[in-house]
Amino acid sequence: MDTSLLVIQTLNGLQLGLLLFLVASGLTLVFGILDFVNLAHASLYMLGAFICASLTYLVGNFFLAVLIALPLTAALGWAVERFVARPLYARDHLDHVLATFGLILVLDTAAHLIWGPEGIAVPLPPAFQGQVTLSETLVIPTYRLVIIAAGLAAAGGLYWMVTHTRLGMLIRAGASNRTMVAALGINIELLFGLVFALGAALAGLAGMLIAPITEASIGMGNQVIITAFVVIIVGGIGSMKGAFIAALLIGLIDTLGRSFLDDIFKLVMSPVAAENSAPAISAMLIYIIMACVLALKPQGLFPPKVR
Repeated sequence: MDTSLLVIQTLNGLQLGLLLFLVASGLTLVFGILDFVNLAHASLYMLGAFICASLTYLVGNFFLAVLIALPLTAALGWAVERFVARPLYARDHLDHVLATFGLILVLDTAAHLIWGPEGIAVPLPPAFQGQVTLSETLVIPTYRLVIIAAGLAAAGGLYWMVTHTRLGMLIRAGASNRTMVAALGINIELLFGLVFALGAALAGLAGMLIAPITEASIGMGNQVIITAFVVIIVGGIGSMKGAFIAALLIGLIDTLGRSFLDDIFKLVMSPVAAENSAPAISAMLIYIIMACVLALKPQGLFPPKVR
């Protein structure tokens, strides 16, 4: 096995895992605290990318555009909670799914009307268009390292907020026992709005970071939201620690499986059979892991403490 290729694909998996964590962390907060199934979380990921792309061309600086786009995406998340989610809290999950699926269609159509069907390519700052050479055979794009650093910084900031601030204390308490939080006189509507806004900002940040690689496009979050649900199921609904570990696990397994599973299969079967079966198996790996976790530990690997 080529060591350089292994390192590169591991970094790719780490990048994917951190982006998944940004999406899944907001999703697990909303699902764990509000008990609300928000399929439209993927649309906030998409809108974050589009808003950042437009601002990049407007202000001429990608990172300044990210700083401006984050509060705008958070405001969109708050609006979704106020006008779509809040009237449905007392309804069952089927109503949540139907309403947020309809919201996906509305937001996709709105993006089509505002930005057009082609998508928007986001230019990178010149400083991050190069590559970092670690050896003769190991060359890593600079922006990939920027994404990893930004993802780790966001994860560290989120950990600090959840464990060392009053808002974080309320979030942890809401994840454990939302009824008791409301009974203690906490403004539960304000807390829910803040949780939705925070989740939207995190999902939007993931979309902003990936847009220079894939471009901002309509429906770009549809596949991500499926994988994000896998992450929160594996990690434990409502658990930030579980979302982080599961996201890295899923990202690495998905990336390394697609790259090296055929080589592993060739050890026990013919090359033709390995090349034919490996792509199908690698595409199912994360769902196989989810099924195993549901069978052995249905509450997830790191469920939040509940009293």
